[in-house]
Amino acid sequence: MIRAVRADEWAAVRALRLAALRDPVARIAFLETYEAAADRPESFWRERAAGAAEGAAGARQVVAEVPGGAWAGTLTVLIEEAGTTDWAGLPVERRQGHVVGVYVRPEWRGTGLTGALFDAGLAWAWQRGAERVRLIVHEDNGRAQGCYRKLGFVPSGVSVPMQGAPEERELEFELGRDRSAGPV
Repeated sequence: MIRAVRADEWAAVRALRLAALRDPVARIAFLETYEAAADRPESFWRERAAGAAEGAAGARQVVAEVPGGAWAGTLTVLIEEAGTTDWAGLPVERRQGHVVGVYVRPEWRGTGLTGALFDAGLAWAWQRGAERVRLIVHEDNGRAQGCYRKLGFVPSGVSVPMQGAPEERELEFELGRDRSAGPV
């Protein structure tokens, strides 16, 4: 079942994030380390869960809950408003969704779960008036790039230096409102 997280599920949000940060490609897939995340106080995780939970306006975190109640994967969509600047200091030209924190546990990869997570996240962004949805992926993360291409995302031509490693690049992929995610 794909659903939005609830604010009171902060401990599960934390546990899944820490699992993601132990993935072998975490260094190029996420902008934080396991150690930094593990050291964050409970208040941080409570705020993080509440800020993207069911009913929140500017972000939505969806999870794949599998039989038995375990969480097999997640992603978060942030709404970025036209006229603002993004995390890299680039201007946001139109209202858009920004997908972050994509993670599916290894045993659930290749089952269609990623596509289902994207379907839910994209539907939420489109309902909030996003004109496009984008994501940023490391130039060397071929597994993720392949997944995003299968979902219909295409490179926009924008690249930014990776935080903490400016010699490495991260690439922007985008999906226009006229396309939708498909199964992966």
